[in-house]
Amino acid sequence: MKDEQIELMKNGEGFIAALDQSGGSTPKALERYGIQNDAYDSEDTMFDLVHAMRVRIMTNSSFARPRVLGAILFEGTMHRDVAGLPSSRYLWDRKGVLPFLKVDKGLADASDGVQLMKPFEEDLDGRLAEARDLGVFGTKMRSVINANNLQGIRSVVEQQFNLAKQIIANGLIPIVEPEIDIEAEDKAGCEENLRQSLRDGLASLDEGTAVVFKLTLPEEAGFYGEFCNNDRVLRVAALSGGYSQEESNTRLTVNHRMIASFSRALTEYLRESQNDKEFTSALDHAIGSIAAASAT
Repeated sequence: MKDEQIELMKNGEGFIAALDQSGGSTPKALERYGIQNDAYDSEDTMFDLVHAMRVRIMTNSSFARPRVLGAILFEGTMHRDVAGLPSSRYLWDRKGVLPFLKVDKGLADASDGVQLMKPFEEDLDGRLAEARDLGVFGTKMRSVINANNLQGIRSVVEQQFNLAKQIIANGLIPIVEPEIDIEAEDKAGCEENLRQSLRDGLASLDEGTAVVFKLTLPEEAGFYGEFCNNDRVLRVAALSGGYSQEESNTRLTVNHRMIASFSRALTEYLRESQNDKEFTSALDHAIGSIAAASAT
């Protein structure tokens, strides 16, 4: 099965849906969905509400291959069911969608113009084994680059690749996500230094191993195109990073062979108050437009 999934990740149509809002980003996601902060009084209730939103998305007829290639889950989602199956198994068994797990625990404080991932305090190997047992295909881990500081950017990439190697050793495919803040003063300069650091990171991988890249949509069209032809990169995906759905799709269209891995841009027009027909229409439009932009 894994060889089939790797081939699908490398050459399949569609995009990767990011449904992995964590504790810090969930309130904003719910607010955009139309559920205000005063609608819940505990973290448990908050996660119940966002899980209901994710179930509504995942079980919708529009959410399926070939337009949706993969989906990234929050750990709490992996531990919950969808239509009587663990979320990750539902995605693959019922929808043919590759399941990924967000494994980072959020961002550390800013230093050298970047935010590394917080330290992994618990047994990461144990979490990866659990994910693998639940049919998870790969993982995702996010760092943020806020300024064009070469040392900081190198630190981000070094941390990402050190963890990627551990994840590969556990039989999973890592999504390496060193996000560049779209408001960074010298965004193009950040991209130049990141690209070189990513080249170095790829050179450090063992022969026959590969990662997926998830990168902020660049200022120059095709800027990360070389990675689409690298044997150690299964796929290059783009994050929307706060760009609107329309802006994200426009930028993605000119970055040929780069596919989307959108979160906010995917759910921008979904509302809790929509009836089933309205919800399906909004989701179908979003999925259709993002899949089309990913196909360029």
